[in-house]
Amino acid sequence: MSDPLQAPRGTFDILPEQSAARLEVERVTRAVLESAGYGRIETPVFEPTELFTRSVGEATDIVQKEMYTFIDGGERSLTLRPEVTAPIVRAYLQHGMHKLPQPVKLWYLSSCFRYERAQKGRYRQFWQIGAEAIGSDDPAVDAEAILLLSTILGELGVKDLHLRIGSLGGTEARERYRELLKTHLRAHEDLLAGDVRARIDLNPLRAFDSADPSTREVMSTAPLLLDHLDDEDLDHFAEVRSLLDAVGISYSIDPTLVRGLDYYARTVFEFNSDALGAQSGVGGGGRYDGLAEQINGPPTPGFGWAAGIERILLAATSLEDEAARTDLFVILENQNRPTKASGFALAAGARAGGMTAQIELAGRSVKGQFKHADRIGARFVAVVGDGRIELKDLSNGEQTEHADDEGALRALIELKGADQ
Repeated sequence: MSDPLQAPRGTFDILPEQSAARLEVERVTRAVLESAGYGRIETPVFEPTELFTRSVGEATDIVQKEMYTFIDGGERSLTLRPEVTAPIVRAYLQHGMHKLPQPVKLWYLSSCFRYERAQKGRYRQFWQIGAEAIGSDDPAVDAEAILLLSTILGELGVKDLHLRIGSLGGTEARERYRELLKTHLRAHEDLLAGDVRARIDLNPLRAFDSADPSTREVMSTAPLLLDHLDDEDLDHFAEVRSLLDAVGISYSIDPTLVRGLDYYARTVFEFNSDALGAQSGVGGGGRYDGLAEQINGPPTPGFGWAAGIERILLAATSLEDEAARTDLFVILENQNRPTKASGFALAAGARAGGMTAQIELAGRSVKGQFKHADRIGARFVAVVGDGRIELKDLSNGEQTEHADDEGALRALIELKGADQ
């Protein structure tokens, strides 16, 4: 039985000292994506279960094993979102975004939920950044989205990064290929892992993802989808590559790359970092031109990606967890009301002036308050006593004395402004 006073297995608390790095991920993501015309969207944490069974695919591990599904008070089956693309396409259709100039470009920072085996960098509640461009089948949409994720990961200092790309082709080419692959799998059925055998008819392409040694041996001689693409699919893939070449993004072509969701078609990609070990995926995605139709919408092309924040933090070199620095800490020489009121007003005025400011709230001694100011990285301290305020710059030891909080605030603003 789990301990009710501990977070459930596979989940975690985000503590204050860990928030600075996560905020940096959000800042960089927002800056890069909004500079390219993406607007932020957030969808509900839970959706009708059918949205995911239709879009993600009933033969996927996500639908078969990993979804958190429950019946609500109205006897409706709802599911905590295991991924965000299908909800965003649902929102695109529901809110008539097809009437807007296309493609509609959206980004998000959301939590997702999957019942997976908990391990480092892989949790049952996890956070993703992601981008979706809906309403255009232009290969430039694919290339730009890949470029934007590459830029984000680069600015965040994700190390040992490499990009794999492939193409799953259009519907007709993929259906012809599925039959070839199913024939190959059935010819070696006795060598396949049980889960691969079970979904030969439903999802044979996922055999390429198997870690089973015998299955991998069978797949080493399997026909490859890239060898069976239509001319139109080949042209699309060639243009995506030429655009990536034009901006100097290096990549390797992986004909066995299969994403874990059934809705992908044509371009698929994944960024991996050797810094993560065996579970090396940082982020990826692809084109999903048939997804809107799967959820009762009109034919609508789309392309998107997602990247795990926890995995980015593990692989990044420049994102150290640290508490935000404080501009001012107000030290109280005593606890009488006039002293507290003066210190309270000074801290409030500093915050109103755009600074970060804290005031003593724990009844520490003056010596203890100075230690706390150092602990939180305060640049200035204001020692408030009866009828006077001593302002001290902890970076150089300079100090000035003021008769009231207004005078101290003016001096503090001047000192802070001189630094900028």
